[in-house]
Amino acid sequence: MKVAVIGCGYWGKNLVRNFYELGVLGAIFDANEETSRVFSQEYKVPALSLEAIAKDPHIEAVVIAAPAPLHYQLAKTFLLAGKDIFVEKPLTLDQQEAKELIDIAAKGQRILMVGHVLNYHPAFEVLKKTVQDGEIGKVLSLTSSRLSLGKLRTEEDVWWSFAPHDISMILALAGQKPQKIFNTGEYLTPVGKYDCVRSMMTFANGCQAHIHTSWWHHQKTQSLVVVGSKGTIVFDDTKPWDQKIALYRSTVSWKGQHPEAEKQQPEFLQAQEKEPLREECLKFIEAIETRVSPITDGCEGLAVLEILEAGSCSLAKGQPVELNCDVQEYFLHESSYVDAGVRIGKGTKIWHFSHILGNVDIGQNVVISQNVMIGPDVKIGDNCKIQNNVSLYKGTELGRGVFCGPSCVFTNVNTPRAEIERKDAFLPTYVEDGVTIGANATIVCGNRLGAHSFIAAGAVVTKSTKPHAMVAGVPARQIGWVSHAGEKLGTDLVCPREGRRYKLVNDTLQEIL
Repeated sequence: MKVAVIGCGYWGKNLVRNFYELGVLGAIFDANEETSRVFSQEYKVPALSLEAIAKDPHIEAVVIAAPAPLHYQLAKTFLLAGKDIFVEKPLTLDQQEAKELIDIAAKGQRILMVGHVLNYHPAFEVLKKTVQDGEIGKVLSLTSSRLSLGKLRTEEDVWWSFAPHDISMILALAGQKPQKIFNTGEYLTPVGKYDCVRSMMTFANGCQAHIHTSWWHHQKTQSLVVVGSKGTIVFDDTKPWDQKIALYRSTVSWKGQHPEAEKQQPEFLQAQEKEPLREECLKFIEAIETRVSPITDGCEGLAVLEILEAGSCSLAKGQPVELNCDVQEYFLHESSYVDAGVRIGKGTKIWHFSHILGNVDIGQNVVISQNVMIGPDVKIGDNCKIQNNVSLYKGTELGRGVFCGPSCVFTNVNTPRAEIERKDAFLPTYVEDGVTIGANATIVCGNRLGAHSFIAAGAVVTKSTKPHAMVAGVPARQIGWVSHAGEKLGTDLVCPREGRRYKLVNDTLQEIL
């Protein structure tokens, strides 16, 4: 694998260093020719033009660390050139541009990742898991502070520079966009940009979130406080590693007519000491290798962008702004549970006795039937149907329009033992658009089901399937071809339902347009 980094400046130099140390740096580009020359010599990689990077078949992915106004055009250029993309925050400066990039990436089956690095911070990962496990009960409020006396920018204000990190973490914990946002700001320098912004967001479930950002603050603060009904957890990134995450099991009780806080000493939760940016770079490499979208994908980047734009609108108007979000525009049966950090699209229906674990992304118009378990870290595309008694484990990703028959089985480790931890051996499973999986079929992990393939009932799939292949048996083997409509094709390769015509090219089915 070879990765090219576009932009070797203030933050880009850190990305260059990490991808070099990970052994995948293939080329660099910087608008400043002297900078390009220096980095090319230091890291022993060519300094190529943008056009050369786009055309180089050996460069699989491009990392964009250029100024934000250039993100859209650069990302579009390289996506259309067939590259996987990592773009620093913000994804773009315009929602429509972001939606276009997401669409291009989806159509080209390209990875689109946004650099919200704190989602990959080992301490935040521990915090998120603690919240999702219910250790502090129902989340009542989130307060994030990002303050310092640092680099003052003239091309953007502190809200757009600092807040994307905080918004991304809050969305990961809240699992939904806010309904309303109210921002206030201050100009402390004469450059005409907000140097200090305070934000308050309200959510449909009654939770509130607060963000305080400033680059004109002499006491450096980087903290996130999550208050729950059974306790509070504090992530302070300025503390030493063994004190970054403090869990307080303090509660409030009533003594007659008066509330009293029952204070407890902090429990320090431990996270592995790792550089967050390196972990983020590793996740990008993993996404390229497995074809499983990262948690900070284009859709997550778009959600952050919507809040950034709404916050700027509130600053301009001096009043609260309502967001156009899909909160509660889906059906959830009262017997089912949805954990924190879950995104659910409009029109989706979740029926009886199902459980959706943390960090699951469910598209629009999805039907989830009875007794289904999904997650964590699962992605489901639009218009999927998941029938009764199906479990989708960590690392499973369904494209659009996938049908999972009753009691079909997905695995995520090949050599399980009850008494031996095997989480490091999890393998992803990717199900492409339009696949049908029959009742009681088993999909062994680490495989990819090609678009519109058809898995017969009871089959055991032990290897990847070709697009439009029909497979059956134990272990499954290909027994024919199916059309887009799921009809078995005869020797004429014409769909009996839709009349679509196909041909075989190098043992691959292609539609005749």
